[in-house]
Amino acid sequence: MPRVTFENVTKTFSKVLALDRVSFEIANGGYLCVLGPTGSGKTTLLKLLAGLLKPDKGTILFDGKPVNDSTSQHRNAVYVPQQYALFPHLTVLENVAFGPLARGKSNSVAIETAYKTLELVKLSKRAGAMPYELSGGMQQRVALARGLASGTGIILLDEPLGALDARLRLDLRHKLRDLVKQSGSTAIHVTHDQAEAMSVADEIMILRNGRIQDQGQARRVYRKPASIFATHLVGGANFFEGVVDDTVGETALISIRGGLVVQASSKNLTPTAPVILAVRKERVRLSFSSQHVENVFQGEIRAVRFLGNSKEYLIRIQNGDLVISRRFAEGKSGAFKTGDRVMVSFLEHDAMVFEYPPLGLQKELVIE
Repeated sequence: MPRVTFENVTKTFSKVLALDRVSFEIANGGYLCVLGPTGSGKTTLLKLLAGLLKPDKGTILFDGKPVNDSTSQHRNAVYVPQQYALFPHLTVLENVAFGPLARGKSNSVAIETAYKTLELVKLSKRAGAMPYELSGGMQQRVALARGLASGTGIILLDEPLGALDARLRLDLRHKLRDLVKQSGSTAIHVTHDQAEAMSVADEIMILRNGRIQDQGQARRVYRKPASIFATHLVGGANFFEGVVDDTVGETALISIRGGLVVQASSKNLTPTAPVILAVRKERVRLSFSSQHVENVFQGEIRAVRFLGNSKEYLIRIQNGDLVISRRFAEGKSGAFKTGDRVMVSFLEHDAMVFEYPPLGLQKELVIE
């Protein structure tokens, strides 16, 4: 169960800065999910850990020992790539048994381990098939099974569930975490799926342009994100540009467009400072009558989006801004419809305050 550490790791490709002085640590047996847009450095990070790339600067350590110069074969880590990389001349069972055999396990133990892992990914009935006989999603599941069966101390997962259909992806994500935890391996799991990351990870790391935007337990990253970009990427929010009018104790009074004033819980804000306010969609309340809360605005519902287990309401509030409210388990009596005049409200502690970014709000909301 290795502890994994990055110390100021930088990696460039020609003139492209893939990772920029990245530092983090994963505890023994930890499960880290790495989120970020395409080109943020996620796969580069995995390949550096696997020994497929070497850092230009900085140090990678396993249990406190530098491994920069160690080959991939000597790192006790297995990399499960997006492209599957199965052995075309071996059956599904033989592909999965390869890892245990390479680590010195007997043939019987390797075959037993391979069958159990194939049962996990629901492919035991295709054990005798060749890779070319499988669909892309099935090949991905074989690659995942091969990585899990290897028994290495570190497992590096690059979009391991990305090619699977939605139902199977939901079913496997928790089984994947359980098996990794049972094995005692330390896992680094790259994904574009924020729900997947939130549900399986001990910690989440958010990368953008080769830099860490946030890292911590999923609950903290969601409730108190460290940046505008992290807020936008994980869960999304309503964003308002504003200026601090005054502070009273731990409450800030912030003017937004149209002369509206928002109360937010925030310390150490300077009057006249430009800021960004963010309010999660599910924290925006709707009603037909005035609410006795800190922030209440008049609005009109412009659109309704049905999302299965929830609805999203697009509301234009009195200053012309558009606000989204997400409502779960809504009964028929509580439903709103397009054109309804409503009161839009949220609590003081639901408004997150960020310093105004140097390049403006829209640049922070771009997901390349």
